[in-house]
Amino acid sequence: MKIRIKFRKYGAMKFVGHLDMMRYFQKAMRRAEIAICYSEGFSPHQIMSFAAPLGVGVTSDGEYLDIEVGASKTSGDAIRDLNAVMADGVEITGYQKLPDNAKTAMSVVAAADYDLFYKEGYHVPASVEQFEEGIEAFFVRPSEVLVTKATKKSEKTMDLKKLVYDFRIRVEDGRPVFYLLLSTGSVDNVKPELVFEALLASMGLVFEADAVQIHRRDVYAARALKADDGFRFCSLGEMGEMV
Repeated sequence: MKIRIKFRKYGAMKFVGHLDMMRYFQKAMRRAEIAICYSEGFSPHQIMSFAAPLGVGVTSDGEYLDIEVGASKTSGDAIRDLNAVMADGVEITGYQKLPDNAKTAMSVVAAADYDLFYKEGYHVPASVEQFEEGIEAFFVRPSEVLVTKATKKSEKTMDLKKLVYDFRIRVEDGRPVFYLLLSTGSVDNVKPELVFEALLASMGLVFEADAVQIHRRDVYAARALKADDGFRFCSLGEMGEMV
């Protein structure tokens, strides 16, 4: 049986990297007595895959991992038992059964959305109105927005107009919050800090990584629509059913 688990990551746990999170959940499955399946061979391992690795320092309300189980508790019981062994900073919020032919979360990820905001105690370098004008000039009006992304072996030029599906600003408690809906996955993947840094550079401002908190809201798959209607994004949490 295929199961998709949704969880939040916040607080001090945002500094735990992806590989350590994998080890953390392997131990949590045993402690919560989840009947997870193991691979065959000389070195069996739990059958588990994460949707999209989260960067160190980034918080999230929409993280996913898929597992296979031999038998399952009810969704309510599984969420309760997993949360009972979670450290402060990780909360299980969903536990759903997937269709037998469902692809793994990692293979269907197409987009993710984020909130970016300046942390308390850090200076906001421009007014909301100036940021709105900056987004209009940098992203909305141009027919293409070319930026250079450093890779392990070289540099890659990408057009953000094709990879950023939404870019806007709202105000919360008198401070700007930037919303980004971005292409995410193994092929076309763009990080929110790259887009925000490019915006600031276009406004003559400097991006200070320590000053900005990045929060992932959710992760999405692309669901095809009829004929020429294109596609829409579907949250990975909408693709299963309660056990």
